[in-house]
Amino acid sequence: MKKLLHSAAIPAPKFRYTPCVQSGPHFSISGMVGLDPATGQLVAGGPAAETQRIFDNLKLALPDYGLSLQNMTLARIYTTDFAAFGQINAAWDAMFADIAPPARTSLGVQALPLGATVEIEFAFYQPQPALAADTE
Repeated sequence: MKKLLHSAAIPAPKFRYTPCVQSGPHFSISGMVGLDPATGQLVAGGPAAETQRIFDNLKLALPDYGLSLQNMTLARIYTTDFAAFGQINAAWDAMFADIAPPARTSLGVQALPLGATVEIEFAFYQPQPALAADTE
């Protein structure tokens, strides 16, 4: 069984997709680009600013999905500017400075939606709480 999850804290999808899909203890978060939650527009500043905005948006949405960064198992980073990967990696290092980072794949691509230079998708694992034992 799968659940389709949304968060009012982040910009609504620009296209037809579900931002987060839960299947049992597994959660897949659709690729995010650096959209400003106030305007819904791509942030200015290139890969560094876009990556930071993606991480900021992710942190805004996680409570609505019932997740925390510690539950992240995988991130896939797509960029149109691999020459600027150091900027992306600096934001990554700051994001995971205090917790173990997840597995990661990084890909260079020709183009991304909305003219973005960075898109990141995420996978999470959140074991479901055990049901309370019947005390009768």
